Amino acid sequence: MIVKSANALWSGDLKTGKGLISTESGVMKDTPYGFKHRFEGEPGTNPEELIAAAHAGCFSMALSKILGDADMVAQEIKTTAKVSLEQVGEGFEITKIHLDLSAYVPNGDEAKFEECAQAAKAGCPVSKVLNADITLDIDFNGEMAAAS
Repeated sequence: MIVKSANALWSGDLKTGKGLISTESGVMKDTPYGFKHRFEGEPGTNPEELIAAAHAGCFSMALSKILGDADMVAQEIKTTAKVSLEQVGEGFEITKIHLDLSAYVPNGDEAKFEECAQAAKAGCPVSKVLNADITLDIDFNGEMAAAS
C-alpha cells in the first residue's frame, strides 16, 4: 500500500483566517490558502485547484497506461481539469469536474483512443474517489499535431 500525505494549518475564522498547505514531498511548503484565494482570486492555492491538479495528473498517467496496453504511445498528453464549486443550499459543493484532453498519438486509431480515454476517465484512482459529475472533451491529433 502506498500512502501519501499533505497537511493544512488553519488559523482564524473562515473569511479572515489564513491557512498553509504543505505536501510530504516538499513540492508545496507552507503554500498560502484561504477564503480570498478560494473565492476572490487572491494569489495562493485552494482545495479545488489542488483537486484539479491531482485529477489532471492521475488521468494523464492512467491514459498513458491504457494506451500502452492498446499498443499506442502518446507523444504528448495534455489534460486540463476544471473543478466547479457551487453554492448548494447553505453550503458549497464540488458539483462537477470537466476534463479537456489534447493528445498527439502518432499512427494512433482515433476510435480506440477515445475508448481508452473514456476508460481512463472512469478508472483513474482520483476519478474513482471523487463523487462528482466528471466530463471529458478530447482533441485527438489536433492542436498538438499542428504544433509539432
